Amino acid sequence: MNLFSRLKRLGGAACKNSATLPVTAAAETPVDSTEVFKTIAEDKLLGSKPTPEIVDMVQEEKITVADGADEQMLGSGGPDEKLAGRDEVKFIKGDHQNGDAKIDIGHVNGKAAFTGMSKEELMKYANDPFWVRLRWIFFVGFWVIWAAMLVGAIMIIIGAPKCAAPQPLPWYKRGPHAKFAGIEAAKPDDVETAKKIHATGAIYELPAALTYSVSQPEVEQQIKKLVAQYQASDVKVILDLTPNYVGKESKLVQDALENKEKRAAFVWVSGRSVPPTNWLKVGGNRSAWEQLDDSYVLSQFQDGYYDLKMNSSIIRNEFGGVLRHLVELGVQGFRLKNTKFFVLSDSLEDEVISAVPKDLNLGPSEYGFYDHKQTTFLSGLGDVLYEYLSIVKNASADAFLSVAEDIVQPEVYQLSEVAGANGIDLPMYGNFVKVLSKSKPEKSLFKNLENTLLQAGNGSWLQWNFRDVYVDTPHDPSALALFLSMLPGVPVVSVDAIEYQNVTEKTYKHIEQLRHSASYMHGELKLYEADPLVAFSRIKSGNPGYFVIFNPTDSPQSSNITNAHDLPDKMTVSVFSENFNNYEEGDKVTPLGKVSLGDLKVAPQSAIILTYVPVKTE
Repeated sequence: MNLFSRLKRLGGAACKNSATLPVTAAAETPVDSTEVFKTIAEDKLLGSKPTPEIVDMVQEEKITVADGADEQMLGSGGPDEKLAGRDEVKFIKGDHQNGDAKIDIGHVNGKAAFTGMSKEELMKYANDPFWVRLRWIFFVGFWVIWAAMLVGAIMIIIGAPKCAAPQPLPWYKRGPHAKFAGIEAAKPDDVETAKKIHATGAIYELPAALTYSVSQPEVEQQIKKLVAQYQASDVKVILDLTPNYVGKESKLVQDALENKEKRAAFVWVSGRSVPPTNWLKVGGNRSAWEQLDDSYVLSQFQDGYYDLKMNSSIIRNEFGGVLRHLVELGVQGFRLKNTKFFVLSDSLEDEVISAVPKDLNLGPSEYGFYDHKQTTFLSGLGDVLYEYLSIVKNASADAFLSVAEDIVQPEVYQLSEVAGANGIDLPMYGNFVKVLSKSKPEKSLFKNLENTLLQAGNGSWLQWNFRDVYVDTPHDPSALALFLSMLPGVPVVSVDAIEYQNVTEKTYKHIEQLRHSASYMHGELKLYEADPLVAFSRIKSGNPGYFVIFNPTDSPQSSNITNAHDLPDKMTVSVFSENFNNYEEGDKVTPLGKVSLGDLKVAPQSAIILTYVPVKTE
């Protein structure tokens, strides 16, 4: 039955003003149903007023059957179309002459769903002074807070501690250093000679007899003249000193003869009729003891020159004064000779036969027959050298103190209280330069280089002595110069060696540019196995890296780099040795040209330096 048929059953407008009808979902299968209605509200009969009145009726019993009209009105009765809960339908009668009515559907419990305010209701508050003022407060407050946060962010950026830019290497680490002869042979042309290799330091040797005579006018004038010679250039003067022995006529010896307390500076033994020990002169077969009046004094080097105990307070004050005076004269670097003899044994025990003699034909009267543990590499050497280093640094922060010879046993040169720290700047260690320059290396270059750097100490900045290059080396001198100059350390180039004479200024100009780059000065070193090649990289985060390859063989070699997951296949050519393109079998390269690392063939006895952007690895 439809809606109007139900109205007729209720009597229409004749008996009731309004009625409330139940609304339920129609059943899918029509069946008979019984509907019972209960009067909830009833008002006066129609006739007194035309105003619509309402009478509510609620379904008391659940409808079990709905007729076809219900189905037409409410739909198919599927689960998605059923009205949830018990709904209330109100008919509000208007004009009863035409039978018009308004229908209002709501919940029986009176709780209608929240639908918000209508536009008309909101507009009532649009111009309300309270809300206008509140809106302006929020608007102004938002921009004030936003501006405050912006100013705060700017102040944080301005006031935050700046990340210090990496400092360039000190001049003595940038290098290279040009090695000349003695100061007596210095000449004005030496400045141009040093400039050819773009040197930062020029090394001259001060004769051993003059070490403790630098305050004498003639010696002082000679040193001043040498410093003035380089005054107009960026090249600093470095002196090689031999401080561990003095001549018989020196003030130190004369003072010791007059005052027994001054003899503590020497190994001085009195009251003996025979030499105290079996110590021999360095490299010789004679006793290292010389008789002086009624005593024996140790003299391991030249006749008439006596060894000094460099750890004694007397020599510390004397030699410290020498270093300070030389810094005042303008000398900025020192390389000490014979440092392994600086600390001598006080026990005066005989030397023991060496377990590994250099020559099996040597006998008990030969220096090489013994291990010399009483006179060389004694404990505390690193601390003694550090005391002199501190004197130099206190005199000038830009000056340095190092050695002029291979330290052989790097662990002895370390400080006793600071693990891994050396008592000197720029140690010189290992025979890698000799091994590299051989025509056919007996050992793996990769292993030799790895061991050299490891034993010297991580982070050590070594001196690479180019004088160790064999005169008859088959390798291109420019290849050796490029390869060694990119290792951590400073090249020391003797001006009378092939590494100076047979390498062009253009190559050293490239070396200078590479050594001033961030990847070289502050970058990490990584070695790569590429037998028979030897290769390594220098890379600093945020900067292009350098990849250096050297071919020590006499035939072109493919760059079969192992463990190269962090290297790109394509690289850019930076510089190569002067002979690289002279071989028909090798690949021809050009500066700034692109090469494939996997396909590159390195020319014989040559080197190449490539630049690259590292590959990101997870």
